[in-house]
Amino acid sequence: MEKEKAKKQVFMNRELSWLKFNERVLEEAEDERVPLCERLSFASIYQSNLDEFFMVRVGSLQDQMLLGKKIRDNKTHMTSAEQIREILKKVRELSGRRDRAYNTLMEKLEPCGVRLTDFGRLSEEEKDSLSRFFQMEIAPLISPTVVGKRQPFPFLRNKEIYAVAVLETKNKKERLGIIPCTNTMVERLIPVRGQEGCYMLAEELILHYIPRVFDGYQIKAKSLIRVTRNADIDADALYDEDLDYREFMADLIKRRKKLSPVRLELSREMDGDVVETLCKYLDLDSTHVFRSQAPLDLSFLFQIQDILRKNPELFFEKRVPQKSPAFQEGRSLIEQIKEEDKMLSYPYESIRPFLRLLSEAAEDENVISIKMTLYRLAKQSKVVEALIEAAENGKEVVVLVELRARFDEENNIEWSRRLEAAGCQVIYGLEGYKVHSKLCLITRKAEGRVEYITQIGTGNYNEKTSRLYTDLSLMTANVDIGLEASAVFQALSKGEVVEKSDKLLVAPKCLQNRVLDMIDGEISRAQNGEEAYIGLKLNSLTDKKIIDKLIEASCAGVKIDMIIRGIACLIPGVEGSTENIRIISIVGRFLEHSRIYIFGRGQRAKYYIASADFMTRNTVRRVEVAAPVLQEDLKERLQSIFDTMLRDNQKAREACSDGEYRHVAQKEGEEPLNAQEYFYQEAYEKAGKA
Repeated sequence: MEKEKAKKQVFMNRELSWLKFNERVLEEAEDERVPLCERLSFASIYQSNLDEFFMVRVGSLQDQMLLGKKIRDNKTHMTSAEQIREILKKVRELSGRRDRAYNTLMEKLEPCGVRLTDFGRLSEEEKDSLSRFFQMEIAPLISPTVVGKRQPFPFLRNKEIYAVAVLETKNKKERLGIIPCTNTMVERLIPVRGQEGCYMLAEELILHYIPRVFDGYQIKAKSLIRVTRNADIDADALYDEDLDYREFMADLIKRRKKLSPVRLELSREMDGDVVETLCKYLDLDSTHVFRSQAPLDLSFLFQIQDILRKNPELFFEKRVPQKSPAFQEGRSLIEQIKEEDKMLSYPYESIRPFLRLLSEAAEDENVISIKMTLYRLAKQSKVVEALIEAAENGKEVVVLVELRARFDEENNIEWSRRLEAAGCQVIYGLEGYKVHSKLCLITRKAEGRVEYITQIGTGNYNEKTSRLYTDLSLMTANVDIGLEASAVFQALSKGEVVEKSDKLLVAPKCLQNRVLDMIDGEISRAQNGEEAYIGLKLNSLTDKKIIDKLIEASCAGVKIDMIIRGIACLIPGVEGSTENIRIISIVGRFLEHSRIYIFGRGQRAKYYIASADFMTRNTVRRVEVAAPVLQEDLKERLQSIFDTMLRDNQKAREACSDGEYRHVAQKEGEEPLNAQEYFYQEAYEKAGKA
């Protein structure tokens, strides 16, 4: 029993670990060292992250409970009900911090010339102006509902705001009045005439004038409300082979918008009976109800940022992705990659060389085919434009578009139609496996022999996120890698997965087992008294098999450094099990997204970049690709990136043996180091020298 208790303390529940990550995002909104308008971004991101967490993770746990499944977390052995209870407790605690952070930000905005107001702070003239605005611009667009025998409780759309009032009739009966507040015809921020930079939220204006809308009733109580709905649908479980897959996915998106609620938020305190009535209509447990002092939707903070753009001191210093010195202007990119492997590091370096590579391939008479896996794309995608151009030029273009990329399904459906219309062969993924790999293969035939240019990335082919996310993109003419990439596409075209690979690590069959083998290799070295090392940069660590093997490696004396932005189900620094493991998380200006695997030190070290986190869903339930970095200068660059991040003493938080994350302290005499700013400065200097 004692042994089992000791073993459990090295594991962190996945959902609670994610909440700790989102807490780190909230800390950025609280941090006075972060420019004011950037703090607004972090506050809004915290909320949107939490929305998605409830829609997907809490929704999934709720489904398990409703189906009566006795599923326990395989690391902490918590049941679904226990996890939900702890989630709600932690979210309630964080909600108070979020409200305080929001109020602080609003106070700091006032000296900058922007403020949100309420009716208690307005003059009679200003109130009259807003009254006329409501009557002329908003009231004609309102569609109120009075819930009763002849009027059922309306369907409340996911994440939209509604004004709710308890109405008392003349004969003292109570009714519920509901008004939708989300309307594309009305701006969310309504200017107050006579006060420059003063605004009122549209939903607050509607709530204030709700007595006018329900003028035959006495208003007993009122509040704004917002419902978050479950979005966790298993597409593969519902798919019927007789249906067109693309049309099935389009229908699935519509169905998702109507799933059961998982959270109700209120802007005002309301009588318990009223809340109980709302919960009854929504079929929601009252423990899932949250009272918020901050607005129920913080996306308007981005509008405030736009208003204040003229004040550069309120924002991060402007940074622009730089030209990579690895590429020479005016020369064929294909020829340059044939000479030596190339690697781009986003957002510090521009994605343009890769886009130029695609355009060059589209026009190159020696190119036979271009094959790509697409998971998330920009709204206006230059990648798709290049693929369409290639198809129109007679190239064979094979594109796997993953229609199950959560919350990007509609965008991907539309791109798949355009690609198909242009003559590209479009594949829609595999049954049972999402295709999450970032793989592009250009096949050429020159001088009687076949050549491959292979690109493997850690992030999506998305020009917008390449300026916001840190990612790596490797381009190589290595024949062995090209042949294995070709085997991946052949398998995908047949609806199969790769059973065996040598150079590439290809999930679901050839990644987890190869990683475990390489960890075993380091364990053997440690047991033989040799230096043994593992370095991992990931978004998340949840795979129980890999975690157990890392614990075994730590116990054997292997030194393990991990940079994990989000979920980490392993607690480091626990004596007797994880004392040789260090975990840091960097949450800063850019979203850390690149994955790097390092096994060993010095000349024998193996380096990989990958699309896969060490989550079971990535390692055994998706098609993922990790590529070896074989060129010495690129290995050195990866090691330098990794080591620099480990030294970050500005944005890094270290996971401690008690399960908490604490800021890495800047030691006496140590220079301040913000790794992300360091990499940007380095990119500027290298581009300048080039």
